[in-house]
Amino acid sequence: MAEKNSRRNETTDALFDAILSLESREECYAFFEDLCTVKEISDMAQRLQAAKLLLDGATYEQIVKAVEISTATISRINRCIQYGSGGYRDTIEKVRAQVEKQ
Repeated sequence: MAEKNSRRNETTDALFDAILSLESREECYAFFEDLCTVKEISDMAQRLQAAKLLLDGATYEQIVKAVEISTATISRINRCIQYGSGGYRDTIEKVRAQVEKQ
């Protein structure tokens, strides 16, 4: 079985360094519109929305209706929240804290 961090390499580090260099929402739009297809951006946004709803206690049925995402994808997101590296939870909590400060 592959090591959990086997995706860590110089190329991926360079991608994440580029993302971390972005300073505004407009810079994010410009970068991601060049980097990803419209569908890829939409899929990532839907996954984040579904993760927020899961963390808020929404049911799969409620999420399917609100986000128009498959139950298989919701299940994958839920597994990441329950057993993953904490990326969804940490990031969502961080963004919520930033919004509350505004």
